[in-house]
Amino acid sequence: MPGGFFNFIQYKMMLRFPSYRLLDATFIQSFKPQLASLMTSSCANHSLKLIFRQLFEKESSTYTYLLADALHPQKPALLIDPVDKTADRDLALVKELGLKLIYAINTHVHADHVTGSGLIKTKFPGVKSIISKASNAKADLFVEPGDKIYFGDIFLEEMDPINLSQGWPLLVMAFTGDTLLIRGCGRTDFQGGSSDKLYDSVHSQARTQKLFYIFTLPKDALVYPAHDYKGFTVSTVGEEMLYNPRLSKDKETFKKIMQNLNLSYPKMMDVAVPANMVCGLQETKSEAC
Repeated sequence: MPGGFFNFIQYKMMLRFPSYRLLDATFIQSFKPQLASLMTSSCANHSLKLIFRQLFEKESSTYTYLLADALHPQKPALLIDPVDKTADRDLALVKELGLKLIYAINTHVHADHVTGSGLIKTKFPGVKSIISKASNAKADLFVEPGDKIYFGDIFLEEMDPINLSQGWPLLVMAFTGDTLLIRGCGRTDFQGGSSDKLYDSVHSQARTQKLFYIFTLPKDALVYPAHDYKGFTVSTVGEEMLYNPRLSKDKETFKKIMQNLNLSYPKMMDVAVPANMVCGLQETKSEAC
């Protein structure tokens, strides 16, 4: 199925699994320049027909994102980082909007909450769970850099940074998981984390591999993280480059900051990680959860 949308728009969710932690992923959604005249009015008249909802789970301060292709006859949809405690809420919204949920995607093996993927699959048997192949977790589908995931005429795909030289679209939405938070970043003191590699996954300008780096995006690219603890809902790449108290620093300063956070052990980690290795279900009846 082609990735175009009435020959005007092509949605891309560029999959990138930062090397600092094999259990994480970064997503991007981009719009082609031809839509310049539609951008300002798209929210009001729904001319883009991308359904997008940002949902919040307060105990773990987790954002779940619902995306769907509203112009496709079946209105196929996906959830990014669903939480077990709010799965019923999310599924109720899917039904209210008349969507067909086909994928539940986890950006990484979460340590602070149990994913809702497994629970969602018991309620909507046709839904497929997706996670990075490098995570070693169970899922129906595994993704690697460069893979495409279609939902209707919208597809998810990794961006090769070399394409930056050809110009970026006018609007970019980046779903950054735990890699980049608003005025912060994910922890690197467990699950094989590395502050050195996290920094590189955000800042690197390399063009020799098919890898995506967040700070190579346009400065007005919108940043949607997996968590927020201060009430923020969205940021931009430019803001984070200037004001992120960790990632706006040089690498050595960043590494010192991360080494001295002195954060407590994640209270849900011993429960969440084992459960999330099997898509949120401690026991499954098959190899694919």
